[in-house]
Amino acid sequence: MITPVVRKIAKGVAWTGGGILGAVALYLVAAAGLSAVPVAAENPDAAPDEVEAYLLSNGVHTDLVVPVRSPQMDWTRLVSYAHTPAADTSMQFVGFGWGDKGFYLDTPTWAELKPSTAVKAMFWMSTTAMHTTFHHRPTLGPDCVPLHLSRAEYARLIQFIESSFAHDAQGRVQHIAGHSYGQHDAFYEAKRTYNLFYTCNSWANEGLKKAGQKAALWTPFDFGIFWHYR
Repeated sequence: MITPVVRKIAKGVAWTGGGILGAVALYLVAAAGLSAVPVAAENPDAAPDEVEAYLLSNGVHTDLVVPVRSPQMDWTRLVSYAHTPAADTSMQFVGFGWGDKGFYLDTPTWAELKPSTAVKAMFWMSTTAMHTTFHHRPTLGPDCVPLHLSRAEYARLIQFIESSFAHDAQGRVQHIAGHSYGQHDAFYEAKRTYNLFYTCNSWANEGLKKAGQKAALWTPFDFGIFWHYR
């Protein structure tokens, strides 16, 4: 026989489960709806002094990819080839991504995701990292699109990326040694806190807005950005 106490517990569990499912559904609907709302590029026509840059996704994270060196910025003054396992100085481009430090360092694949890591990331409970990857010229495709930046737009993007790094007392970026996904990438300490409403893709989307490029009004997912480039 089911006692009144058991009934109350079962009812409480049902209400809690329903509330969680409802919150998840609302989040996904909001993400889809606001991702579809475009923020138009300030300058849709490529400027004569355009900078070659790219928007690149690995299927989960979106990176902003820019020239390693240009008249405006030499990124090797900030991030070093020597911090990557290969230390390959022939790479001409560098990609920047921002995200939860636990996800980046402790979860190389989704199969290794721990519930504790996910909870900390979603609810403002962990620190963040910058992920930098050196590239040869990226190959265009569904997950890689070109960006056409004027010098002024690139200057704003440079400032946005630089300001995302956490610096030490001497003003230097802080390399997280011993961590990489492959031969050409490295991790660094970052500012801000990852959460449900500001994810790695939200960061990339904000960078696009700062640079006057097409973007979503808000998106936590990479596809929310790429909708506006396909």
